[in-house]
Amino acid sequence: MANAQLKANTGDIKTNTQSRLSWLWSEYSVIIAFLIIFIAASIMSPRFLDLNNQLNILMQVSIIGIISLGMTIVMLSGGIDLSVGSVLVLVGVVTVLALNATGSIFIAILTAFAVGALAGLMNGLMVAKGKIASFIATLGMMAAARSIALYIAEGGSVSGEVSGFTAIANSDLWIFDYPVIIFLIMTVLVFILMHKTRFGRYVYALGSNEKAALLSAIRVDRIKIGVYTLTGLLVSVAAIIETSRLNSISSSSSGVQYELDAIAAVIIGGTRMTGGRGKIIGTFFGVLILGILNNMMNLMNVSPHLQGFVKGLIIIVAVVFQKKE
Repeated sequence: MANAQLKANTGDIKTNTQSRLSWLWSEYSVIIAFLIIFIAASIMSPRFLDLNNQLNILMQVSIIGIISLGMTIVMLSGGIDLSVGSVLVLVGVVTVLALNATGSIFIAILTAFAVGALAGLMNGLMVAKGKIASFIATLGMMAAARSIALYIAEGGSVSGEVSGFTAIANSDLWIFDYPVIIFLIMTVLVFILMHKTRFGRYVYALGSNEKAALLSAIRVDRIKIGVYTLTGLLVSVAAIIETSRLNSISSSSSGVQYELDAIAAVIIGGTRMTGGRGKIIGTFFGVLILGILNNMMNLMNVSPHLQGFVKGLIIIVAVVFQKKE
């Protein structure tokens, strides 16, 4: 009898331990993965831990990081946005033209926000009111936005003529560049929006079960439009930084594969492709993981032509792990 009781207690302990480990991995897997990759990178390359290299990683991921925040919101709602890279280029081109025409940085920034919000609004209307699948709607916007940018810029680059505009991306506060600070501020603001407000709760509800959200009197169409418009605004912030960094933007090469990087960061961060589950803090660490991997491939002289393969493999592995949860 005592042996049976002992075995039962041992079984309960094992079950509880497994449950706790499963919960720990489910909640903090991206942070655990980040620590493992960070330690591995430190061992593989002594240059990795150099302060300048660490700051360089943060600088490099700031633009994709801001875009990834918007992509997270879209994917939490059960959609996807393939147009972020092309919209970034369009916003950048129009911003520079507005800057040169008016000589006002303020007007140029307002123009950037207007163009990004309009592109996001159109995506939202196509998905919510047109009942077009987000994949198709944003794929169409991706082609249209890039085409318009190419037409306006005549297939080339456009450069700013107001020197102060470059200060946005090329100034620093203490040891941190402004783009890094902007990325951190945007992360905090989006975190509060998604985890502390009614809008955020509605987005999660929409991604979990759209029919249930409708029956709960949630105005689903408005939430969808808001989600894509907000993503467009975040892309505008990234476009301003991208354009300011070199005081120019290329209509043909800028923003290429940004959607792939953003989707990779979001999925690595634990957000489900089907929506309704994920965290902004997960995306933050997903962006850092992607930045570390890119940095390590550069330090190890991995061909840039193979880096896309690595990102694609990471997406597949992340999705496989999600299905096993």
